[in-house]
Amino acid sequence: MAKIAIDAGHGGNDPGAVYEGRQEKNDTLRLALAVGEILQDSGVDVVYTRTEDVYQTPFQKAMAANEADADFLVSIHRNSSPTPNQYTGVETLVYDKSGKKLEMAENINKQLEKAGFRNIGVKERPGLVVLRRSKMPAVLVEAGFLNSEEDNRLFDEEFDSIARGIADGILETLQGSGAGQTPGPEDTQVYYRVQTGAYRNLDNALRQRDQLESEGYPVFIIEKDGYYLIQVGAFRNLGNATRMEGILRSSGYQTYITT
Repeated sequence: MAKIAIDAGHGGNDPGAVYEGRQEKNDTLRLALAVGEILQDSGVDVVYTRTEDVYQTPFQKAMAANEADADFLVSIHRNSSPTPNQYTGVETLVYDKSGKKLEMAENINKQLEKAGFRNIGVKERPGLVVLRRSKMPAVLVEAGFLNSEEDNRLFDEEFDSIARGIADGILETLQGSGAGQTPGPEDTQVYYRVQTGAYRNLDNALRQRDQLESEGYPVFIIEKDGYYLIQVGAFRNLGNATRMEGILRSSGYQTYITT
């Protein structure tokens, strides 16, 4: 099972950015817990650097992820600009633009763009301790500008879509990463997914994908042998996949479990 460390930026006597009484540490904790819950429901092992309003140094955050032996670290923040309402958008920071961390950063930004944010890209920040001292691929998500009225409106009104977007970006990366696998000739671990459709026509596949997304499911399109396959989740545990299949079937989807 893949393990993701979720870090809610700042905390305790470090509020992070502050704008008209709104504190970054509160937004990041709320969002981190929501993302973690979605990932757990999708069969991912989640650990948090904090689940309440406590202070940790960036080094302590990185060490917590290292000690948990996580496959990825996702640190959640909100941005700030020198002047209120100067900028809008989401950006994700990485130590350098290489490997799975870059892929995850791009996937998260793409999903948050769907949620309504302006995508302002992936930036290298090798000086950030939480990125530099973590042993696993790490990304730092800046979920909009705290001192932007537009981004705050989006954060509040589309909160569930934003949490789902971050989770979907993570799941999309895990799907191709093999995180958590230790395969041998007689011990190859797999992901279980729930398939709800197979279409020759891409438009038909997109319609079902959009419907599933609107209902809050972590859904992917996979192209294989001339078909567009609609699959939900990425589960290490067959029981979790079976539960998801039951939920989808009760919602009227024709389902079966695949790997």
